[in-house]
Amino acid sequence: MSTKRLLIISHAPSPNTRRLRDAVIEGASDEAVEGIEVRALAPLDVTPDEIIAANAVVIGTTENLGYMAGLTKDVFDRCYYPCIEHTEGLPFAFYVRAGLDGTGTRRALEAITTGLRWRLVQAPLICQGDFDEVFIDQCRELGLSMAASLEAGIV
Repeated sequence: MSTKRLLIISHAPSPNTRRLRDAVIEGASDEAVEGIEVRALAPLDVTPDEIIAANAVVIGTTENLGYMAGLTKDVFDRCYYPCIEHTEGLPFAFYVRAGLDGTGTRRALEAITTGLRWRLVQAPLICQGDFDEVFIDQCRELGLSMAASLEAGIV
């Protein structure tokens, strides 16, 4: 079985958002899932080559002023055109740490990834309102589901 790469791009500026990122990584790295290389990067470390080399992507961002974090948007600003011809159909999922309702962030991510012709394979996870420990479990499940789906060839 050949190894597949799951790229996690996460803007995690606070202790709680780092916990969310770590939970996604933990879920994706579950010992029950084999043949998946998990690569987690901060937005400024992401290059077009990293995205092109990925078999699936999980994006994590905060909601800032009703929109995705500027550093998350920067990934798309730098990588959109270099990736557009190479990543059509790329399976992805995303989670948003939203102080408001996450609507603007969700719309923006969906619009950009539609332009890239990526394939959303899980419902967006919106961790909305005051921080809740259940967000940790939801992020762990997101990571595990993406890795297991990638392993099984579902995505």
